[in-house]
Amino acid sequence: MAAPHDHREARQDGQRKGRALRGRAGRMQGGRGSGRGSQGTVRLWGRHAVEAALTNPDRVAKKLWGTREAIQAMLDDHDAELPASLPVEYAQAADLGRLVARDAPHQGLVLECLPLDDVALDDVLDEADGKTLVLLDQVTDPHNVGAILRSCAAFGVAAIITQDRHAPPESGTLAKSASGALETVPWVRVVNLARALEDIAEAGYWRIGLDGDGKDAFPQAVPSGPVALVLGAEGEGLRHNVAQHCDSIARLPISSAIESLNVSNAAAIALYAIATRTTD
Repeated sequence: MAAPHDHREARQDGQRKGRALRGRAGRMQGGRGSGRGSQGTVRLWGRHAVEAALTNPDRVAKKLWGTREAIQAMLDDHDAELPASLPVEYAQAADLGRLVARDAPHQGLVLECLPLDDVALDDVLDEADGKTLVLLDQVTDPHNVGAILRSCAAFGVAAIITQDRHAPPESGTLAKSASGALETVPWVRVVNLARALEDIAEAGYWRIGLDGDGKDAFPQAVPSGPVALVLGAEGEGLRHNVAQHCDSIARLPISSAIESLNVSNAAAIALYAIATRTTD
């Protein structure tokens, strides 16, 4: 194992010392995701996922593996230093491949850390300030959930909300697909999605379920006030009880040449429509 600061060269007097690689300007306040879906430690990989985790003060990092080149490039880009308490082990790319899922694109960086703390729905609603919410009804593919988190970050979503069950845990695959958004978009896990929708309605949100057979079409279906977007699993769509707790069911106006869109693509399009709506 290499010492955490083996990468540092002696600096001349007067040269600015790098800051610790943690914290990020403009970071959203409040909780970050939920660890309830993960047990023990989580292993993240890929440049954006690892950087975001190291700069998230709510994330507890346990050990970093990486190639010397990848670690140095990350530090140079941030003008930063690794925390002295973080164990670091330098390794070749082939060795890193044995630490992650098969053929995972680790980009020379692997981080072992603790899952993020739970986030309460009440806390999110208190701090949302009318920002869009995204609810996922039994969307279990970590690639899709990660991609949706990335779109949520891009369009300023207040939080993503899933059930405790029927949702993927934190994982390297999900974090890599989220490209850092796992650390910045609060993830609320609830026992009952229908009950959560009731609480969201009481907070003043209009709940729009997305379905190919929806009566209304985006963007005409989007009201001027706060919106909670509800998406179901591919194939099965929204469960009946969840759909019953939506104020409207809408569809994306796509060509008849294709039956449906991937749920993460549909989420990105709908979030764009919400973010760019105009009001009189």
